[in-house]
Amino acid sequence: MTGWLWTVPLLAAAWGGANLAIRRGLAPERVIEQTTPDGLPWREEMVPGANGKQLFGWFIPAGERAPALVVMHGWGGNAEMMLPLAAPLHAGGFALLLLDARCHGRSTDDSFASLPRFAEDIEAGLDWLAGQPEVDGGRLGIIGHSVGAGAALLVAARRPGLGAVVSLAAFAHPALMMRRWLTSKNIPHWPVGAYILGYVQRVIGYRFDDIAPCRTIARVSCPVLLVHGQDDATVPADEARQIHAAAVGDAVELLLIPGSHDDYGDIGRQIGRLIAFLQRTLGRVQ
Repeated sequence: MTGWLWTVPLLAAAWGGANLAIRRGLAPERVIEQTTPDGLPWREEMVPGANGKQLFGWFIPAGERAPALVVMHGWGGNAEMMLPLAAPLHAGGFALLLLDARCHGRSTDDSFASLPRFAEDIEAGLDWLAGQPEVDGGRLGIIGHSVGAGAALLVAARRPGLGAVVSLAAFAHPALMMRRWLTSKNIPHWPVGAYILGYVQRVIGYRFDDIAPCRTIARVSCPVLLVHGQDDATVPADEARQIHAAAVGDAVELLLIPGSHDDYGDIGRQIGRLIAFLQRTLGRVQ
């Protein structure tokens, strides 16, 4: 019996080490911005976020009482990666807040990053925008990419007053996305992958089913434009179709375009359609 008891702390240590390895393996790479929104009337801001954290962002006003957008990057990204959209959106009459999520870019670190925490950061950005004199707080929207897009849909599902969402390359379900990633690392689903999926849900405090875009879209009441690259190898375009099919009503539009998961060149060539959607739903500057 005594010999068996000695194995308990060893197993606990091994278990704890495995969980730490999972956290480290899934943690996003922090990439710091190297440029700024040159040619635009930007200013640097630190936006108060959840857990007492500070979110780095660029605020780009567009006159008085303008409609405004929180622009959120994807996993391992930063505000700089969304800059190709900034000038045309600003020219279209929109004030912009390009944010770094926690654990990304120049924002404060936290214990972990997750889709729900991206959503909290987007909500902090919306609240901050609503308090700016250059912004019409009744005309706010979100543009999000990948995890940022999934987070934008989660925000819209629980924020009825939101004006519009543009989702760029959202995945349909976090479990599907993670299983693809595990497969790419040659990690078998059973038992290792299944344990990782369960562990992640315990850490973030949400079941994947409750935050999956293919589920949250049914609770979204504002207009949504789902934009997805037809050559996306990271998140297949069929997942955009799955999200669209799960929507309730006719306020969700699907726009399939040429390009891959991160190809903003192709998104840029469709920017007129994005701006037309946003002007129709949020309106032009008064």
